[in-house]
Order: sequence, then C-alpha cells, then structure tokens
Amino acid sequence: MLILIAWSATNETFSISLYILAFIIGGFAKAKEGIEATIQDRELNVEMLMILAALGSSIIGYWTEGAILIFIFAVSGALETYTMNKSNKEISSLMELQPEEAWKLNSDGTTNRISISELKLGDQLVVKPGERVPADGIVVSGATSIDEAAISGESFPVSKQAKDELFAGTVNISGAITMEMTKTNEDSLFQKIIQLVQSAQEEKSPAQQFIEKFEGTYVKVVLIAVGFMLFLPHFLLDWNWNTTFYRAMVLLVVASPCALVASIMPATLAAISNGAKSGILFKGGVHLENVSEMKAIALDKTGTLTQGKPVVTDFFVREGLDFHATLTTLAMIENQSTHPLAQAITAYAKTNGIGQLPSLPIQDKPGFGLQATINGERITVGKPDFVNKEDALTFHHGIAEKLAAEGKTVIFMRDEKGIAAAAALKDTVREEAKEAIKLLHSLGIKTVMLTGDNETTAKVIAKEAGIDQYFAECLPETKVEHMKALLKEYKFVGMVGDGINDAPALATATTGFAMGEGTDVALETADIVLMKNDLSKIAYAVSMSRKMQRIVKQNIVFSISVIAVLIISNFLQVVDLPLGVIGHEGSTILVILNGLRMLKRN
Repeated sequence: MLILIAWSATNETFSISLYILAFIIGGFAKAKEGIEATIQDRELNVEMLMILAALGSSIIGYWTEGAILIFIFAVSGALETYTMNKSNKEISSLMELQPEEAWKLNSDGTTNRISISELKLGDQLVVKPGERVPADGIVVSGATSIDEAAISGESFPVSKQAKDELFAGTVNISGAITMEMTKTNEDSLFQKIIQLVQSAQEEKSPAQQFIEKFEGTYVKVVLIAVGFMLFLPHFLLDWNWNTTFYRAMVLLVVASPCALVASIMPATLAAISNGAKSGILFKGGVHLENVSEMKAIALDKTGTLTQGKPVVTDFFVREGLDFHATLTTLAMIENQSTHPLAQAITAYAKTNGIGQLPSLPIQDKPGFGLQATINGERITVGKPDFVNKEDALTFHHGIAEKLAAEGKTVIFMRDEKGIAAAAALKDTVREEAKEAIKLLHSLGIKTVMLTGDNETTAKVIAKEAGIDQYFAECLPETKVEHMKALLKEYKFVGMVGDGINDAPALATATTGFAMGEGTDVALETADIVLMKNDLSKIAYAVSMSRKMQRIVKQNIVFSISVIAVLIISNFLQVVDLPLGVIGHEGSTILVILNGLRMLKRN
C-alpha cells in the first residue's frame, strides 16, 4: 500500500519518505536477521545482498524498484516461515494432545484428579470415555476402543482389553477402563515421537549443508563481480557511469542465490511433516535422501514379516478318537505351560469351542515336552524324540514329513495306545507384508529376509511372502555380515527389524527401519520409525523421498537457469531493474511453493 501511494504521489519528498517507510517496515526483520547472522557466522549471506541491492537502487533513484525488491523478498521470507510453521504444526498438534491431568485410582477405590507430573510408575489410573489416555501403560480392567490416529496414523479405532498396551495422547472412545502406568512421561512413546520429529527438523540433509556452505562463497563471488561491474564496463564497453552503476545494481539483484538457497529446506521440512502425519518418523533429512537411493532392503522375519506368534494350522487325531475330546485333553496339558507353542494350542482349542480348562499337575521336560496323568493314563506331549520318533513319523501316513516341508513345527500327543494326535504350528506371514513386498518390487527394490530359523522354515516363509532372497540360521553378527555384503553390492541398503538382535544390522544399514511396537533398542538405533507395524509404509516413504528428490532437482535447475538468464540479459541490457526484481524474487517464491507440494500425501 505504501509503495502504491508513493508511486502515485506527485510530491517527490513525500514519495521518498513513504518509500523509506516501506523499506523499514518490509525489510527491518530480514535486515536484522542478515546482520546478526553475518556477525555471528562471520560470513556474508543472501540477506546482506538484498540490503545492498535495495540501498543501491535507492542511491541511483530507483526507489520503486528497491521497495518492490524489499516487498517480494519479505513475501518469500514469509513463505519460508509458513513452511517451517506447517512442519512444526505436527509437533504443536501432538503437544496439545498430551493431557495435563489424570484420574488416579486410590487404594480405597476412590479417584482424585492429579497433575501428570505427579504420576509414578505402577499408579493405577481411570480413563473415562472421551478422555485421552494420560500415560503409557496396560489395561488392568475393562474393555474399550481407542483412537490411536495421533500415534500410528491409523484412522480405525483399536479394541483394547485386559493386558493390552495403551499409549499417552490416544483417545478412549467407548468404555471406562482402569490402566496401570508402565512408563514415565519422559519415556512414553508420545514424547519419543515429539523428540524424533524435532531432531529431524533440526538435522540438515547433506544437500542442504552443501548449499549453505556454498551460499557464503557464492555471495563473496557476487560482490566481487559487482565490484568489477562498477568500473570495467565503463572502460571496456564504453558505458556511461550511470548505466554502469545501474547494471551493477541489477547484477546484485539477479545474481543473488535466494531461489537456490530455498530449493531444498522447504521441501525437506514438508516431507518430514508429511511422513509424521502418515506414521513415518524420519530422524533427519539425510535419511530422506538415503531412502530415495535405496536399491535393496533386508527384513527380519519374526514380528516383521510374520505375526511373531505361532498359530495352529492343522490338527490330526488317531482314527477312532473324537476330535474335540482329544483336543480338550491336549489343551488341558498345554494350558499349564507358558511356552509360546503351548499357548497357541490352548488358543486353538478355545476357537474350537472348548471353554474352561481344569488345572492338573504336569511334568515339564525342558527342550522336549510335557507329561501328565489323566484318569490313571500317562499322556506325553512334545517332539518326535520324546513320544517315540518312529511312531511319530509314521503317524497318519507320515504326515509329519509333509508338514515339516511346509515350514511347520509339529507337536505330538501320545497315550498308552500310541500317537493320539498331532498339531502343526506355524508363524504366519502378515497379509500386509505380502502386499508391502509387492510394492517394494514395483519400486525396483530387491528384498532379502534375514532369520534365525532353519533352512526349511526360512525357505517356506520367503516363498510365501514373495521375498527375492533369504539367509537362514542368522545370529546378530551373521546379520551384520550379510548386511555388509549387501552394502558392497548395492551401496544403499535398508534394514527392517523390531528386536534387540536386529539392532546391530539396523546400525550397519544405510537406512534402518524400526517397527513402532519394537524394542526400545531397535527404536533408538533405527533411522526411520514405522509407528504402525505396516510394512507398506516403507514403500510410501521411498515414493515420497523420490518425489522430494525430483522436486529439489527441479528447484535447483530452475533457480540456476533463472539466475543465468537474468545475468546474461543484464549484460545485454535487455532486462531492467523492475524485471530483474520480479524474475529473481518470483523464482524464489516459485521454488518454495513447489517444495510445499510435499505436504500433500502421495
């Protein structure tokens, strides 16, 4: 408005006064920022070039152009601030989700509302419908549905009952529950997310670091070039002093690297923000760049490709025996054990309508199986060697060999008449894992499975999941060896894991992906965290990273091209100061807007 009034004013003194006011209002913040940065870093920057260009324009009487330069430069600065604020919005919105108070359950059954800061590990808390979960913990009693969108990006509510895990900041939708606090506020997943996003925004990518180092050198080169421009054209090209000084000021404007400097950071921050909204937490811009170059990815099996819990896939009984009665007998024995295979068989029995299982004394033979006496009859449950290997391998026409070839573990039950039943168990591949592998293949990424399982099981799981290559019987150090070999072949290799044993390989990989429900060690070691245990997010991260790299390249090529065209046009006296201002600052605004495209989900 001041520029328009000054431009239309007939009184020169009044007009200049308004222009000076416009200079101060529009340029004070940027000038202060530039001067402080120059003093602090002892390095010239883009802001200083703009100050000099505006002052130079006013000296030769081009007040309008100088004011427009300041105005557009301020607009581009506002756009950069907008980008930063959009990125920071993910943190601020998360912080707003953190409850400040909780209902603490007292020993006498009463509740009182206390500050989150007063809570201690082991405290029991009541969470009512519509309230946010105040801390990380587990459900003690009650059942409900929890909206975990703020943590995982998953839009559908998750059912919760006794012993299920709860996360601070999530919303209790339906029923009142009692929970036990298992992590301090500082160690909660909620706080880790905030810390991860903050560190990601502060950590600059290699490309951004290079541009910032390059900026200082470039600014010096521009100032030296302008210094020569102030004199040489007058003597070499026979320009008059007014034209020489004018063209030097135009060069100062058009050669400034504003657009180049803004080519990377807005796009990177927007991508990190996009990832946070989608449940993908990047620990820094460098990991965004590395993911775009990824040519192969190694995946742990248990808990990553598979459910991590065995399930009964087949159950066979001896001819003449009742299916449900035999299964009940087996479940009664297995119900006394905490072994994962025993728990899987007990769960299978319950899904087949077998209800309350009575307690009975058993003998546990670690590494082999269980023994029990029921109605005076001794029952043995376990491996073939424990129940008589020859009988086990011939049971049901030698079904054990066929099941083992399918990567299944077979448990036998023997009574006094021989093998009574056989249960086949397997850690099943996640359906979403199969789709994720297909997506990675479509992006041209080779998939490799690293597992501690035996060769047969590994081969079956790899085939079922659609994995290109697998390595069986891997110890933590073996996984690192395979990872180093992959790095040598492909250079950029990812690793996905969730356990402590995966941490060394995660640290060795170019990019480590940790499953959100994994161990703290895996979460700390990884470069990217998938808040929802959804492997398809890896493909999304790769696609988003590649899109960001394309946008950055577009910005760099565009900004350098504009600078080159404007410099050449200035020497040819084709472009004047107003057009130079619009071309230079307009290109800066365009590259920022192009970077903001990363805020949109793919």
